[in-house]
This record gives sequence, C-alpha cells and structure tokens, in this order.
Amino acid sequence: MAKGNISVNSENIFPIIKKWLYSDKDIFLRELVSNACDAITKIKKLSGIGEAELGDEALRIDITCDEEANTLTISDNGIGMTAEEIDKYITQIAFSGANDFLEKYKDEKNPDQIIGHFGLGFYSAFMVADKVEIDSLSYMPGAKPAKWVCEGGLEYEMTEGQRTSRGTTIVLHLGEDGKEYKNEFEVRSILNKYCSFMPVEIYLNGAKGEEEPKPINDTNPLWMKKPSECTDEQYKEFYTKVFMDFNEPLFWIHLNVDYPFRLKGILYFPKINHEFSINEGQIKLFNNQVFVADNVKEVIPEFLMLLKGVIDCPDLPLNVSRSFLQNDGYVKKISAHITKKVADKLSGIYKNDRESYNKYWDDINIFIKYGCMRDEKFYDKIKDILIYKTTDGEYITLDEYSAGKEKKDIYYTSDKNSQSQYINLFAEQSIKVIELSTVMDTQFMSFMEMKNPDIKFKRVDSNVSDLSSEQSTDENWDKLIETVKKSVPEETKIEAKALKNTSIPAIILLGEESRRMQEIYKAYGQQMAAMAGMFKDEYTLVLNTENNLIKKLPELSEEDAKLVSDHIYDLAMLCNKPLAAEQMTKFIERSNMIMEKII
Repeated sequence: MAKGNISVNSENIFPIIKKWLYSDKDIFLRELVSNACDAITKIKKLSGIGEAELGDEALRIDITCDEEANTLTISDNGIGMTAEEIDKYITQIAFSGANDFLEKYKDEKNPDQIIGHFGLGFYSAFMVADKVEIDSLSYMPGAKPAKWVCEGGLEYEMTEGQRTSRGTTIVLHLGEDGKEYKNEFEVRSILNKYCSFMPVEIYLNGAKGEEEPKPINDTNPLWMKKPSECTDEQYKEFYTKVFMDFNEPLFWIHLNVDYPFRLKGILYFPKINHEFSINEGQIKLFNNQVFVADNVKEVIPEFLMLLKGVIDCPDLPLNVSRSFLQNDGYVKKISAHITKKVADKLSGIYKNDRESYNKYWDDINIFIKYGCMRDEKFYDKIKDILIYKTTDGEYITLDEYSAGKEKKDIYYTSDKNSQSQYINLFAEQSIKVIELSTVMDTQFMSFMEMKNPDIKFKRVDSNVSDLSSEQSTDENWDKLIETVKKSVPEETKIEAKALKNTSIPAIILLGEESRRMQEIYKAYGQQMAAMAGMFKDEYTLVLNTENNLIKKLPELSEEDAKLVSDHIYDLAMLCNKPLAAEQMTKFIERSNMIMEKII
C-alpha cells in the first residue's frame, strides 16, 4: 500500500477552484461520464492502429445507484490506468490525460473525439462525495489493477485493485451535499440532460427489469449524420423529441463543417407567430455529443436565440469563461459561419420557392428583423429578401411597393381594425398598406430609414398627402376653421383639405415622429417609459372641404355649428382611437340630441 499527498501548487490550483465553482453541481456526473467516454474512445483508437486487443466485449458505460450503500458508481471498459498513470493523471493535477494522449496519437486527418480532461473534471466528484474510490485495470499486457482512495482532503491511499477486466470503476460515497444522487430517478434526469447523445452506450443500473437492456442515450444523433442521410420525418421526430414541441418546425438548416473548423448541428425555425420574446428559442451547445449549456450567446449569435436547435463544437473546451469566449477568434469564426449559413438558407428559399417563403414570413419575420438590427453582416446578406405583408394579404419587397413611384413613402398600419377607415381611404386610391404591428416594428422602421435615407415609413393616420389636394386657402374655410376651433383641444391643429373621398367630414392625423418615439421609449420598460412623456401627441384635424356637411357648416347657427363641430371631432377621433370615458359619455348624449333635432 502506498500513501501520498495530491500535488497541488499555485500553477494548477485555479482549474480546481473553477471546478468547485460550478453553479450546477449536477455537472459532476457529466464530467465523470465524459471521462469514461474518453477512456473508451482511447481504447478504440489503440485497437484501430493495432496497439490493443478489444475482443468481443461491447464497449459501454454502466452507472449504478445504490440507495442502501449510499453510493453512485460509474464504470467503463475503456483503456484503464496503471498505478503510475493514476498517480500522474489524478494526484498530479497539473497534467491532463487527454492532452498527453492526443499529443502521442494525434492524427490530423482523423482527429480523435476526446471529450474532456481526465484529472481536472474528476475532482468535481468531491462536490457530492465525501469519499471517492478508483479501481482500474490498464489494457497493457501484464498490468496489475490499481485502487486509489481519497476522502476529500489532500491525502490518498493507493493499493492493488480488484478489477479483473480492462477499464475503470469510480465509486462515489455520497456526502450530505450529494445524497439525492443515490436516487435512480434523479440520476436518470441528469443523464438525460447531459448525456443523451454521448457516442458510447450508457446503461443505468444495468437497465434492470428489461429483458433486453437499452442504453439511455442515442449514440448517433441526427446532427452527426450527413444531411443526405436524413429524411424530413427524422428531422421532425428529432425536433419533437429534443424540444418537446409538438408543432412541426417550418424548416431547418443542417450544419456540417470540417474545415476550417469542426462544426455540426441542426437549426430549426419554429412557429413563433406572436409578439417577440427573446426567450422563445432554445439552442443547445454540445461538445462531442456532450451537452454543455443552453443558449451560449458568445458562440451562437444573439438573434439566433429565437430559433431552436443543436450546435456541436468539438474544438471548444467543455468549461470556459465567458470572457474567454468573447475574445476568442475561433468562437467568432463559428458565430460568423452560423450567421452566413442561416442567411444562405433564407436566400435559397426566397429565390427557389418564393411561395413557401411568403407562407413562412408571418412566423419568421420577427427573427429576421431582430437579426438585421443586431448583426450588420446578416442584414447585408438578406436586405434584398426582406418582404412585407399588405392588408390584402400580398407579400412584397419595398422595391415592389415603390415601383413606378417618385416618392418612396411606405404607408403602414399598426392595427388593421382600429385604423380600418384610413386603410380604406388608401385602398380607394389603389395605394397598398403594409402591416407593421409589433413593438419591434417601430424600431425596425427607424433602422430601415437609417439604412435607406430615401425611404420614409408613414402610418396611415399620419399623412393625407396622397389622399387630398393642397390645403384650401379660401376665406370661407378660414371662417370654418375658426368655427371648429371651439370644439377641439387647444393644442390640436386644424387644416382644411379637399379629400378625394367626399363622404368623410373629417379625419384625425397623428404626427409620425413624436408618436414613434413614444412607442420606442415605452418598449424599453418602465424606466424609459417616463421619457416617452417628452414627446407629446401631435394631432391634426383635417376638415374635408369636399364633404357636404363641412360645406354647410358655416351656414348653421352658432349653437348648431358648435354641436355639429363637437360631433365631427369626436367621430374623427373615434376612428383613430377609443374615446376616453368622459368624452364617450358626451358623445352618446350629443348623438341623442342630434337625433331629437332630426325628429
């Protein structure tokens, strides 16, 4: 029996500290199973080059929960370790078994899939265990089994082990902080989260009760296959299984890159179809089929977080700091490549299947608009395929909207129902109105105007230049304006114009700039909402000089002119927004008075 102290010095203590700073202690199981997976990958590698004999035994990892003994055991039939290797890779923490192995057996044409760093991740076991045992037998001929025991301090014992077959068994004697991990249900839940797609079969408690035990993981997940090998049904089934979303995805992108970096994955475009939410999507980051985390924005562009999918980056370490990711050139290249592939997919659908692209638009436009505002390169790639839905259900680009027109005024509605009168006025003049009804649309319009200075978005209730002739200057209309002034708030402007539709006495216009700024500030939450008050609503009442009621208004008595003017103003305002309670009460009372006068 040998005793010793674990070698920890100032140069290698920090990785250990980081291991102990996991925000989720469940990760210890991911680390230990990853190490077991590495051990099996190594023996397969050695067998492939004729340096080890595998025999007929199936390569596998077994995990056993023992509630009575209060233990959790992880066992593999991988490469195994000698006492000397345990001393090097476990007790001298500065070394990394995976690094040493890769250096010795590196093959540039077929890089190995070594998941973690055996020696560092191993010590995460002490987050849940008071005592840890390693029993290992190396693949090397004549090797003797070795057993290593440590009870959480820096001291350990090394004796001859009991294993009779190649591989490693790790037994965790669970402490107070880890007692829940003797429960099979709890362990299965963690394995499903982190190990569902590991490349080596994993069995929990021997899959007891099953005549033919099945592994808990899929060793060949869909993203590891070539796109040509996958069917639409398989993509849909995988989506449902991984994301528990029973709505079929719209379409997907299969990433499969080997150079200049390794990257595999599948990105799904889900049905969103409602107000933008940054938490809508879920993109799972993997490292060699080992789950790392959800929505790592340093690797995956932020705007892609609206999607659902899996990204496997084998060259990224399992555990790295956010600051490292933010400043790493490799990570930035991955992010840029993913952005390019998404843009290419969208462009391909637009060019080859415009009808489907139009059908997808209601679901994907929020994602695309957000991506344009967040990523300059993404905007540059897809700016020519941005489309807009009109109130009559047509999907058009801004170029198609403005074709044959001198001015590039784009008329839009933020609410088809409440702004229906305005929409109808534009329809009568064969002017298309597009729908831009979300909070994001307000910001997106400003973004597009910045990118395209010759374009101006105007809500249908903000402008009548295309619905009327120039403002009337007849002195009779000056008198009319003076009459109506008594019926409108002092800050409301009044204009007299000849609208092309003669049936409407008056309409309310609301200034585009001040209203849009209010909406933008309100969208940023309570703190910014207070600033919205800096921008007052700028209302203008436009009197239609082609309307018979307006023409006869100056002929009425002062009392009747006031009554009708009040009603004209309320009717115009009612077509723009709901009246306040007090104003509505007066409107109803006045309606009754007018009916009595008619009778």
